[in-house]
Amino acid sequence: MKLARVTLRKRLARAIRGGHPWIYRDALADAPPLPDGTVVLVVGTDDRPIACGFWDASSPIAVRVLGEVRQAELPAEMTRRIAAALGRRLSSIDRGETDAFRWIHGEADRLPGIHVDVYGAALSLRYDGAGARAFYRDLPDRLRDAAGQASLAVETIVERRPRRESAGGEQGAQAEGTGAVAVWGAPTEGEMEIRENGLRFGVDLLRGQKGGLFLDQRENRALVRTLAEGRRVLNLFGYTGGFSIYAAAGGARQTVTVDVAAPAIAAARRNFERNGLPTDGAELVAEDAFAYLARAVAAGERFDLVVSDPPSFAPNRRALSTGLGAYRRLHRLCAAVTAPGGILCAASCSSHVDRDAFVATVHQGVRETGRRAELRELRGAAFDHPVIPQFPEGDYLKFAVFAL
Repeated sequence: MKLARVTLRKRLARAIRGGHPWIYRDALADAPPLPDGTVVLVVGTDDRPIACGFWDASSPIAVRVLGEVRQAELPAEMTRRIAAALGRRLSSIDRGETDAFRWIHGEADRLPGIHVDVYGAALSLRYDGAGARAFYRDLPDRLRDAAGQASLAVETIVERRPRRESAGGEQGAQAEGTGAVAVWGAPTEGEMEIRENGLRFGVDLLRGQKGGLFLDQRENRALVRTLAEGRRVLNLFGYTGGFSIYAAAGGARQTVTVDVAAPAIAAARRNFERNGLPTDGAELVAEDAFAYLARAVAAGERFDLVVSDPPSFAPNRRALSTGLGAYRRLHRLCAAVTAPGGILCAASCSSHVDRDAFVATVHQGVRETGRRAELRELRGAAFDHPVIPQFPEGDYLKFAVFAL
């Protein structure tokens, strides 16, 4: 069967052949009326073939590139890539200590447009748009087959969807901004328990944001554990208490967890209890982080270790200037409550804010308090959220450790 052809109007052949996985609609000479998920042949301005990919009829990213693969070879190649991604994770993780990890990280695993997380015996998958959902239409079956071959038990598969897709009669509870539906098996109602570096956490695949635990921060949580002994720790935007649990396990003398969502704070309390950690040294506050910081500054509160892990302040390029201002204000307030000689761990999940710009917001915010910040370490996401050099857009998470 002859593939539909789409022609570049920009000279992007080198970048695409080099591994960049996205072709924006405005980079094409035309936008043919193709169904979502259609496999297309991308040709250059000289009409020479460059790669194949799949079509998204409505996204600004019109083509997600699959590489120089013949259409007849695509099913076998996708199966190979799915299995290879799982193999890389299983070879690097101690499943006796950790049974929650990202299996497929989209473009970085050469499986553009999909993300798959493992939570014990459950899988949580997400499609980036209608094109990906149509192209990977048999993904749940492929995941079950690959898991079985790797002796990874799978009892249920849940698909996370934007709220607009999970409305209109779909089954499954909705979370803030997202909803989830079971696509295979019967998911646990309420929380199921998973392990991460020997600690236990409850995750709610149907109602929790990302299931209740942000897996990309796993290694950064482990770092905080090593920094926490004897310290008073403030965990801002703490969600279900991940950084606080690690800090308490690392010997923190007190933890304060702040999150605007009362259900998240309740889940954090349960996480302390399921790990046998005393709650008398764990203050759990359901409040806006900025409001809490303003009160703490006014009261002269000081913490030896402050962790700030907010939601994205710059979800798109138009919001970049406003987002940088929000980070600067946040870091000024964080610096104001960090004790002399204390540590500030500042995080950003905004892909539109690069590392240099983010670090600058910390230095600027700290200077506004009349203090100085020394960057000790700059990290990214956990190993199972890889970043490839051909796709800098995938380098979204920043985790910076400063001494003040």
